[in-house]
Order: sequence, then structure tokens, then C-alpha cells
Amino acid sequence: MSTQGEFARIAADDGRAALVTVIDGDEAGAKLLVRADGTTDGGLGDADLERAAVEAADDLMWAERSELREVDGTKLFVDVTAPAPRLVIFGAVDYADALCSLARAAGWRPFVCDPRSQFATRERFPEAEEVIAAWPDDALARLGGIDRATYIAVLTHDPKLDDATLTIALRSDAPYVGAMGSRRAQAQRRERLLSAGIEEELLDRVAAPIGLDLGAVTPEETALSIMSEVVAVRNGREGGRLSQISGRIHEVGA
Repeated sequence: MSTQGEFARIAADDGRAALVTVIDGDEAGAKLLVRADGTTDGGLGDADLERAAVEAADDLMWAERSELREVDGTKLFVDVTAPAPRLVIFGAVDYADALCSLARAAGWRPFVCDPRSQFATRERFPEAEEVIAAWPDDALARLGGIDRATYIAVLTHDPKLDDATLTIALRSDAPYVGAMGSRRAQAQRRERLLSAGIEEELLDRVAAPIGLDLGAVTPEETALSIMSEVVAVRNGREGGRLSQISGRIHEVGA
């Protein structure tokens, strides 16, 4: 199968990959397929160019955008296919239901995990991609682990569940780990995790209290606060008001 055909197959299977095409020069039309696991097919006719292409492909396939790149005067088009990002929610609570609905509306794939099987049911979370009644380590194993397109929201108020989830999430590739709770609860959680051997620099990764400052009160407003922060992090933004921001509102690829 050609690199173009393999790329089309991966896209049809809702997989992740990048197809790099040389668009000028002697090697115009040459293609290199880069998969999420780093394996490649095809070639661009130059080892240094291929190394740069693999780096660009790895960057963009996880940023989930296609883009024109230039490497030493050679223009490359990096075409990306990727599944929708995952929002893994720990805690089968009312906030989780609202967050699932909002995540689904935004084009994300929400998952709900909670070892309490009486709460973690499909009936309570109809918008979830999957509801998993298991402890965090088992739940994440069923999801295939945490990759760079997996965002974590911890909504439980049970120290056993919170700590078990954060211990795994903070040592993973997750670009976002948020946790619900008051500032006092966050401080107590931090002390517990430090005592359990979690490095302080890892604890600084936790977005806590979770969400943006919207003055949210209801589960729906709280879900909006959380989802807004998640989207801002995914897009490399701070989540401030557009009326107070200079420059481009939307990033535009080259």
C-alpha cells in the first residue's frame, strides 16, 4: 500500500498519523508517513530532511493540526489525522454528567471512571464514550494508558480516589491534570502526596482548584469553567477575555 493509501486507512480508522509531502525542489511530491509510535513509511530523499520531517510530524500530530513547514529552504506540508482528544473524568458525580455533555458538544471524547459501580453506570452518563467502574490504575489500563491527547479531570472528594488518580496522572504525558476541591482541600491533598513521595515539581502541574474563574455555581456552569480551562490549555492560551488581548484571536498555520 502507498504512503497515501496507508494514511487514508489510518484516518478511516480514526487513528493518529502525519503525512509529510515535499512541495518544491527536486524531491517535490516525495512523501513520508509518520505514525504515532514513531514508525515511518516512504522517504524524502535526504536523511537530514527526514529527521526534521519526523520531528515536525510528531509535534503537529499531537497538536492535531496540519501545517506548512520550511526546513533549510525546502517546503514541507504536514497533513495530520487524529482522533478527537480524550477527557477522562474521575468521579461519577453530578458535575461529571454536565462535563460529559459539554465535552461531547465541543467535539471531545469524554470518559467517566469510578470504582463505585452503583454510581458509574451508563444510565447516569449517557454522553460518555465509556463508563468504567474500576480503580484508576485498572481504568487507565482499559483506556490504553495516558497519551499526549488525554486530559484528566479529578472530580471526586475522596482522598483515596484523588490520590490514586493523581499519582498516576502526574507521572504521565497528560498535558492537563485538574482537580476539584477548595484551597484547603488542595493544600491537604498536596501534603498527602508529598508524604507519599510525589515530587513537588510534579504537584505544580495540578490545575487546582480546577477550571477558570467564571463565578460558576451550578454543575452546568462548573462544567463550562472546567471545559474552558481544558480548551485553553490545549490551545496554549491563558483563558483571558478576548477584549483584553492584543494580536490574533485564532492561530493560523503557515
